[in-house]
Amino acid sequence: MDKYELLPLQLLREGIAEESDFFTPEPIDMPPVYAVHDRAYADRFVMGMLSRPEMRRIGFEQTPLLVERELRIARGTVEGALRALETGIAFNIAGGTHHALRDAGEGFCMINDQAVAAQYLVDHGKAAKVLIADLDVHQGNGTADIFTNEPRVFTFSMHAKNNYPFRKKKSDLDVELPDHMEDDAYLSLLRGTFARLVERVKPDFIFYQAGVDILATDKLGRLSCTIDGCRQRDEIIFQTAHRLGIPVQCSMGGGYSPQIKTIIEAHANTYRVARLL
Repeated sequence: MDKYELLPLQLLREGIAEESDFFTPEPIDMPPVYAVHDRAYADRFVMGMLSRPEMRRIGFEQTPLLVERELRIARGTVEGALRALETGIAFNIAGGTHHALRDAGEGFCMINDQAVAAQYLVDHGKAAKVLIADLDVHQGNGTADIFTNEPRVFTFSMHAKNNYPFRKKKSDLDVELPDHMEDDAYLSLLRGTFARLVERVKPDFIFYQAGVDILATDKLGRLSCTIDGCRQRDEIIFQTAHRLGIPVQCSMGGGYSPQIKTIIEAHANTYRVARLL
């Protein structure tokens, strides 16, 4: 959890961002949440009425601050997406809560921020076709579940085959990776897959889940990428979007290396790459 405080400080220290680049969202109103989540589940979460088995599945003890945090994250991603339509790119320091399913939370995720924002864009005529590119080491099962019957949102997840969640959902495109895949194989596969995908889907907006748990040092990952490989991954996504003039909203996703400096360095690289565009 320390990364959410340390990453902004690192960006400011390096001059990658200025204070004026940051905004603090209010908690989101519920209608955009209801658009992607079962209303009964969402209301029980907000009112602190989830059962103990439901909270065990999520992995957190439910508190009012946890509810507020999740609702602020969701609004931050919506507001970021709207800003990206004007500026080309926006980031959520948190977010990437891709395990939150339509009617349940799991894996530390309760409200699916990028799903909420993607549905908001298509429902409000801000985008006709949205691509969610999820490169966290864990499958974006919640995102896949939410958009099963939504043709305006294309879900792409490239993840470790043998990692959590062990009962995976079906994305529009799933690319499952073997254990211990290293930089060269990973980047070659992503480069070809993403280029063909963007050409085929023709999105006018991209949501990017940029989890850094693909690193070899990650405690919850099963891949063997380096920090530089992770940076090159970000380059593939951002350079493709920039070349085609497609706005991007990026949520940071997971990262569980033992050394916090490793996590911060990998996440900061995502911002460094975007800054150079």
